[in-house]
Amino acid sequence: MESDSKAFGTELMVRNELLLKKAGLAPGFTKTGTTIVGLIYKDGVVLGADTRSTAGTTVADKNCEKIHYIAPNIYCCGAGTAADTENVTGMISSQLELHRYATGKQSRVNSAMTLLKSHLFRYQGYISAALVLGGVDCKGPQLFTIYPHGSTDSLPYCTMGSGSLNAMAVFEAGYKDGMTREEGIDLVTRAIRSGVYNDLGSGSNVDVCVITKDGVEYLRNHEFLQGKTYSRQHEKVIPPGTTTVLRQREYPSLSQLPIDVQAMDVSS
Repeated sequence: MESDSKAFGTELMVRNELLLKKAGLAPGFTKTGTTIVGLIYKDGVVLGADTRSTAGTTVADKNCEKIHYIAPNIYCCGAGTAADTENVTGMISSQLELHRYATGKQSRVNSAMTLLKSHLFRYQGYISAALVLGGVDCKGPQLFTIYPHGSTDSLPYCTMGSGSLNAMAVFEAGYKDGMTREEGIDLVTRAIRSGVYNDLGSGSNVDVCVITKDGVEYLRNHEFLQGKTYSRQHEKVIPPGTTTVLRQREYPSLSQLPIDVQAMDVSS
């Protein structure tokens, strides 16, 4: 089937429908599963995320990073398809960097939000990226949620991802205006912990990012929730000869190979 060069190609769509009809299997991709949250406290913004990515029912990565860099004063948590969240945030980050070079001014959180939602709206939800965007600029701390279809919300606290309901229950019970930095980090950590313990798509550890007008503090693996339950007391030593050698073949090293050296003709 030939596709119109001016439109989106349909070859992969036809292939996927054929695979689904013949084998009952659709091409898979890696999702982040995810519990991501954010809140505004007295002096800035606190973002949080778990670190599990899944491929179907398999845990693909136990310690992935879901808090992405956008600008020196702006970070973004991503839920959905891992490739989509990484590439969309990376693309917007590069655009904002060029804008800073051209203007010599700090990036605005609202500018990042507008670029992200415009790009997602253009693809009508086919880019699976649900984002929690937070940062501090000349207007103070700001927090946005951006849905895959391009709609946005501006809220004092928010959650997204498969564990969002669990995290929102913690936020609604514990959030208050004028929270301190320590209170904000503790509440975000408890919200992610609730998602990890009650949602199969979320798991492993807690990442926290604190953004203020003075800078950013990225607390990677702020809390380990699912470490190893057993550690080996004595190192296992496998003696030589444990595995039977069925076939052996030796190859000569470079030093053993004959080298034919010819003098270069310089008569001309």
